[in-house]
Amino acid sequence: MSLQVTDTAPAFTLPEAPGQMIDVGAAFDDGPVVLLFFPFAFSSVCTTEFCTIAKDWSEWSGLGAKVFGISVDSAFVVQKFREIEQLPFSILSDFNKDVCREYGVLHDDEFGQKGVSKRAAFVVDRSGKLTYVWVSEDGGVQVDFAGIKAAVHEA
Repeated sequence: MSLQVTDTAPAFTLPEAPGQMIDVGAAFDDGPVVLLFFPFAFSSVCTTEFCTIAKDWSEWSGLGAKVFGISVDSAFVVQKFREIEQLPFSILSDFNKDVCREYGVLHDDEFGQKGVSKRAAFVVDRSGKLTYVWVSEDGGVQVDFAGIKAAVHEA
């Protein structure tokens, strides 16, 4: 079952680097929190997505947004992706695919690869409720940055 606006966001903890766990559920209390699920680190659409946010980081942080990118890449890969792209927010590894399953954003087959995250965006308010839900079956479609920012502003 997929998550909907007003559902309680599942809390979780994932690594942003080997041995460095981030408790995203704890960040919900200080929200708003933006969760950006993406298929592959270093792919063109994913890199554009995160570099666009990084380039506009003063506006995102001015909204009070805590942004987390999430993919099924390993903790080593997401750490390197964040480092190379100089991203000012956490990129997390859901290597075991538990969080992607819980959020209903796991592809059965993407480009012949099993168990890849869909491109998806969720905004969680301070009460832990989802105020924005967007999930794409097409990993080549970019997120709606303005829509996410509007939801963050309202959260």
